[in-house]
Amino acid sequence: MTEQESISTIVSLARKRANQLSALSNEKRNQLLASISKKIKNSRNEIAVANQKDIDSASDLVAKGELSQVLVNRLNLSDDKIDQLSSYLESVSKLDDPIGKIQYEVTLDDGLELSRVSCPIGVLAIIFESRPEVVIQVSALCLKSGNAVILKGGSEAFHSNRVLYSIISSVLKEFGLEGAVGLIETRDDVSDLLSYDQEIDLIIPRGSNSFVKYIQDNTRIPVLGHSSGICHLFIHSQCDRKKAVDITLDAKLDYPSACNAVETLLIDRDVQDDIFQEILMALQNKSVKLLGCSDTIGRADSLNIKLQAVSDEDWSTEYGDLVLSIKIVDSLVEAIDHINQYGSHHTDSIITEDQKSADRFFERVDSACVFHNASTRFSDGFVFGLGAEVGISTNKTHARGPVGLEGLIIYKYLLKGKGHIKAPYSGKNAKPFLHAIP
Repeated sequence: MTEQESISTIVSLARKRANQLSALSNEKRNQLLASISKKIKNSRNEIAVANQKDIDSASDLVAKGELSQVLVNRLNLSDDKIDQLSSYLESVSKLDDPIGKIQYEVTLDDGLELSRVSCPIGVLAIIFESRPEVVIQVSALCLKSGNAVILKGGSEAFHSNRVLYSIISSVLKEFGLEGAVGLIETRDDVSDLLSYDQEIDLIIPRGSNSFVKYIQDNTRIPVLGHSSGICHLFIHSQCDRKKAVDITLDAKLDYPSACNAVETLLIDRDVQDDIFQEILMALQNKSVKLLGCSDTIGRADSLNIKLQAVSDEDWSTEYGDLVLSIKIVDSLVEAIDHINQYGSHHTDSIITEDQKSADRFFERVDSACVFHNASTRFSDGFVFGLGAEVGISTNKTHARGPVGLEGLIIYKYLLKGKGHIKAPYSGKNAKPFLHAIP
């Protein structure tokens, strides 16, 4: 069998299973998720062994300068993360059934009833890098929402992806749904997959800016996602000292390689020197490389803190590492303008005790997630109560922000009549529609 035939088979089976999943009861879909969760718990050692193989291989590539340490950090499936894999499945299974919800009803005429009902999108393709837990997160959300999915993970997580996929596949086979989750593994497979615009309904890429752009430029399949996570934190002049320090450290240090980690820190010129100094010293004590604008460097020098100069390119860079760009701004307006110009419209936060400034920040910052006195790290589907997420979208169509079940659902219009025809409602003496809302 050729690679092309293999992809064709995967896509064809996924389309068939999508039709079956959409008709499956919510109870049955929940049972499916529970079975996968149980099998993950019983396969801890197998998962850990496979994951260690990937970490060892990746570490060798880092030593040769062929792979970023950031990607290796994203690979690790610790004991806690393996536990969380089961938690993802369990939390998703507890969510309300997203299929068949009536969103809109109207009576067009006596006996002619129109409704809009939620339904699955169909067949999704999710292409991601590094994080093997995405296999479970995405599969859980897709199966719960009645969508079939084809997964492509990064080669650096080859063994981890395979073992997690094998667990899912074995359970799907027990339920007569083998192929509802598919896995492809090579770049050539991806190129082939992008040509199936008649069979695949939506593609969600998760990765670098260049990676997402490649997907967008090489397919006619609709693409949902974000190209980068350039998140900002603005320390307003009326900030609380402890909140400013704690939130800054968390937003940068909690998981530096995550797309919701802060990459640029904006500091109001009127922020007190002791707060400014404490924030910078705390970051440096945690080995964060600080890059500053000329004003930031000058102010830091006066406080005996040494910074490197930031470049124009840095304002548009997602580091995914212990690096932070810092800029002193003259006002809330300047901070908002900088965020809207250089940010990726992912997640941005303001630290202030002034409610009017917070409200203006909420109104004017054009991002999927906008926070007040909270770390950018809260931008996550699991945290938001979505069960998990297939990704974070910075698009303004269909879904925005963390994409959970709701983002994997579309709708269709159902019209029920009693022999009605359109002709009487057209022409000079046209019969008017009632358009009555029940």
